[in-house]
Amino acid sequence: MHAHPDDESSKGAASTARYVSEGVDVHVVTCTGGERGSILNPNMDRPDVLANIAEIRRQEMTRAREILGVTQDWLGFVDSGFPEGDPPPPLPTGCFADLPLEEEMEALVRLMRTFRPHVVTTYDENGGYPHPDHVRCHQVSVAAFAAAGDAAAYPDAGAVWQPLKLYYHHSFHRARTQALHDEMVQRGMESPYAERLAEWKPDPAHDARITTRVPCAEWFPVRDRALLAHATQIDPEGAWFACPLEVHQAAWPTEDFELVHSHVNTELPESDLFAGVSRPPHTGT
Repeated sequence: MHAHPDDESSKGAASTARYVSEGVDVHVVTCTGGERGSILNPNMDRPDVLANIAEIRRQEMTRAREILGVTQDWLGFVDSGFPEGDPPPPLPTGCFADLPLEEEMEALVRLMRTFRPHVVTTYDENGGYPHPDHVRCHQVSVAAFAAAGDAAAYPDAGAVWQPLKLYYHHSFHRARTQALHDEMVQRGMESPYAERLAEWKPDPAHDARITTRVPCAEWFPVRDRALLAHATQIDPEGAWFACPLEVHQAAWPTEDFELVHSHVNTELPESDLFAGVSRPPHTGT
């Protein structure tokens, strides 16, 4: 589950590519079209792009989907935008984070009962970062994970199906950033993370939440290609690529998750999202 097109490529994409290479059918659900997203690549910041941003972002998602080898559905809701100001302005009427949760749950429950995933991944309670669409994506995902297997919930949304495991992404955390920084310094390179780390206090409680580290360094190049497909959002010369690929692979060769709910027995820590599950040909992200 992801809030916007490009999130599937910045969070868990290498794990996705690994599982696809192993024959798993990975299905991405994108909650919104990213219609209110900013253009973050200076090379794409043009009036013609801004005027057609919704269609361009759909085209970018198509390219990323092909690179990752996934199938994908749009949940069909409208980007809420990121409210800025003190206090922040109200959310636009009818946007994803403004609608009743039950309406959005039904759309996702219907998809889950159709696709029948065994594993679901989503964001933590903070959305990974506090964008209202990310927080709502978390809320919808957690609620639909339970409701999809409840015969009393949304009886017109298809035959019940209970996914077996629910995970939160933990893509950007201090321990990983510190490892990337240390590896760059060791190689005599200037780290882009020094200033941020100086202000970022260690958080052992957060580190302890990570239960599952999926080795996937071999698929980091696929992740990067998928990221670059989202040309309005990713500047090839920007912060996303300030740390070289080989440093990523050496310093932190996993993508990290938190197992939140499981209907199967598994032993923690894990190195596989399917630990305890007879590997099926379906998963969902």
